[in-house]
Amino acid sequence: MAPRATRLAAAAASVLIAIAALTACAPDDATPDSGFTFTPTPSSAASGTPTPTASPTARAEIPDDCRAILTADVLAQLEGVPLNDPALGASGAQPDGSLVCIWRDPAADTTGLVTTIAYASRGPALDMLNKLVADEGYTCYTPDGGTRCEKSWPNETYPVTDGRTLFWRDDILIDTRYSNLAPSGYTAALVAGIFG
Repeated sequence: MAPRATRLAAAAASVLIAIAALTACAPDDATPDSGFTFTPTPSSAASGTPTPTASPTARAEIPDDCRAILTADVLAQLEGVPLNDPALGASGAQPDGSLVCIWRDPAADTTGLVTTIAYASRGPALDMLNKLVADEGYTCYTPDGGTRCEKSWPNETYPVTDGRTLFWRDDILIDTRYSNLAPSGYTAALVAGIFG
């Protein structure tokens, strides 16, 4: 093949790859059932590792109050659900600086959600998210300067939906597991409450 034809073929292939990447990008308001899959950014295409956008702000801190980081709308959706009942184990601010929020009535068979907010370095956090994509079929996208991965599935015992949503940014991982309790805007409220 002539050098000019080789350059044209390479340029055409680059354009096709760019178009495919752009058409696969997920919007920030995708829901767990929307079917989005993670598309690596150009800087991560070679390794296949999700690469969140770097944040120029100072390092965020993990709060110590589960209610204070939620919006009034999300709190209204959680009204009547007990928070951090001692019967459910360790919760609230932890000695390692993490925060565990358990929204659940201890008498309930399945309805509830558990969020753990902890420090997690970039490499191990993104390796874990990639493993969830590869091994368990999670979908990931990059809203709010971070990486969000999620999956939902039918509960094995009850006719309800279970799921998990993770969000990583600036060395903080928000990990929420839920069953029959998924307040609209919950993760977005946590992200805004922590990162501003």
